Amino acid sequence: MAHYDLSIIGSGSGNSLITPFWDDKRVVLADKGSGSTAAFGGTCLNVGCIPTKMFVRPAALARGPEEAARLNLTQETTAVDFPAMRDRIFSRVDAISSGGRHYREVELEHVDLVAEQVRLTGDLRQPPFAFVSDSGVRAEADQLVIAAGSRPTLPQVPGIELPGVHTSDSVMRIEQQPQKLLIIGGGYIACEFAGIFSGLGTEVIQVNRSHGLMKAMDTEISTAFSAEAERNWTVHYERTLSRIVEHGAGLRAELVSSDGRVEHHDVDAVLVAIGRTPNTDLIGAAEAGLDLHPDGRLAVDEYQRVLIQGEPVAGLYALGDISSEAMLKHVANHEARVVAHNLEHPERIRASRQDVIPSAIFSFPEMAQVGLTEAQAVDTIGEDHVTTKVQNYGDTAYGWAMEDGHGIFKVIADSRSGQILGAHVMGYQASNLIQPIIQAMSFGQDAYTAARGQYWIHPALMEVTENALLGLEVPIPQDAPL
Repeated sequence: MAHYDLSIIGSGSGNSLITPFWDDKRVVLADKGSGSTAAFGGTCLNVGCIPTKMFVRPAALARGPEEAARLNLTQETTAVDFPAMRDRIFSRVDAISSGGRHYREVELEHVDLVAEQVRLTGDLRQPPFAFVSDSGVRAEADQLVIAAGSRPTLPQVPGIELPGVHTSDSVMRIEQQPQKLLIIGGGYIACEFAGIFSGLGTEVIQVNRSHGLMKAMDTEISTAFSAEAERNWTVHYERTLSRIVEHGAGLRAELVSSDGRVEHHDVDAVLVAIGRTPNTDLIGAAEAGLDLHPDGRLAVDEYQRVLIQGEPVAGLYALGDISSEAMLKHVANHEARVVAHNLEHPERIRASRQDVIPSAIFSFPEMAQVGLTEAQAVDTIGEDHVTTKVQNYGDTAYGWAMEDGHGIFKVIADSRSGQILGAHVMGYQASNLIQPIIQAMSFGQDAYTAARGQYWIHPALMEVTENALLGLEVPIPQDAPL
């Protein structure tokens, strides 16, 4: 069994742990690949954040005629070359993936790559920590980081393995754009792909088992987005997928409604996007005695150390989707920086930050959120102490220029102190407009100071954020800026 100074399972954010500190040491990196191909670099690069946003942009441009019509212009999207779009996107993604693998496997003499599925083995309560690959390759190390990610969740229904049934891993690489696509799910992945394919001209039918989309968001945003989705593509609520069968050149999906009615949809393809499953089962985490959350994630302490029977194990770390409730790339990257420090400086380890975590959903319209929803704020500090403001895009100068009729920015604060508790946005550039709120929350600025303590460019769209802050009923701090 080969012995290493550091062992890493997962080549996404875990890949960034191999800093110059390890140049004179031995490192082993294990990764079976992401998605439908043996790709290197994790979910974000190969089947997640990056390629999806490279589809989001052309889909947004394809919707240009609708916006132009509001502004007394006539434009037309005459064609969508989906195969060329796909090839352009993945020629770039795949080159980065293969280049990263070559660098780790060939150019770095102190790093060994095990391009297989591995499972934990032996006693993990203390070093050395060991794993064994499917082909029998065994390795042990003084320190181990588990960054093995997550994968799409699949319902156990007949026909789920048929060609033409896709997850986010495979749907972006299909040969031809489907004329008619059924999307199962109401969360951020389902809604992003509904926005992409409907924008490119596919007839999209989205099905969710509950009433409404994006139910994890603030109720006001969820309700507003559901209404916009219903306007832009077909949405059916309170339905569950029960089976899929081949039908002609396509598929027939059987759905069961909440009242027991059965209906069928004939489509070219089905996209299942009902959530993600942490890969703890694939690495044998439970069999190795590691503590797990009820949803299957690895349990870690504030320093990202893995827990066994409630106690952290020195030198055994986890990061990213396999342990993070957020399952966001920017969270995984932060955790990787923390773990990298802790690996290199075990005598003065640092904690990761697990508050003020923002997220964005690049659907149509775009959405973003940070902090508490209004309901959560009420539960936390009481209804009498919660103040909110909903600012319409269309009530600002740039909103007039856009003739925007749906964008909203909601901010929530403690009326006693002005502490910002959360923000929730739906509309153009939501992921950018929310950033000043994230910064204010992260550095402890109250709502009034964040609004009045800086210039806001007029008449930029960022005035939506400014006006939302100014609309809160909060105290004015002593010696506050005018």
